[in-house]
Amino acid sequence: MTSTSAPDAVRGSRILLPIFAGGLTAGVLDMTSAFVTFGPGVPRAIAGGLLGREAFQGGWEVYVLGFALHFLIAISAAAIYCGSSLKLTFLKENFVVCGLFFGIAIYLVMNLLVLPLSALHVAHPIALHDLIQGLLVHMFLIGLPISISLRIFSK
Repeated sequence: MTSTSAPDAVRGSRILLPIFAGGLTAGVLDMTSAFVTFGPGVPRAIAGGLLGREAFQGGWEVYVLGFALHFLIAISAAAIYCGSSLKLTFLKENFVVCGLFFGIAIYLVMNLLVLPLSALHVAHPIALHDLIQGLLVHMFLIGLPISISLRIFSK
């Protein structure tokens, strides 16, 4: 290992903790909110994004797949935020504002890209109440925990 790559390797290994802590925390908070709002069928709906409507008749395997996909998405979002912070240091310094805006970005990506392109082909007008609730959940239960995890664990 050269002297210039050693700091990069250390920095790269140090970022794994905030990625997993932030991703898992955001995943748990978001899934809890979804269970309260939509009921226990949420993991099947998530799996439906990959499998289509047949997922709603699936068994425990589909349920587990839905959980796995949910946490894969949450950890991926945390990896994007934490990885970006290596070049964009203001993400760590201004973690509250940046985390809230990151939550908005996640909401927009999920609703304007992921859901319409999923196997369920979810694309419909969003009621104002649902828009506000979705934005608040993504801001405070996803974006903010990810940015706080980066702030806490990357020191």
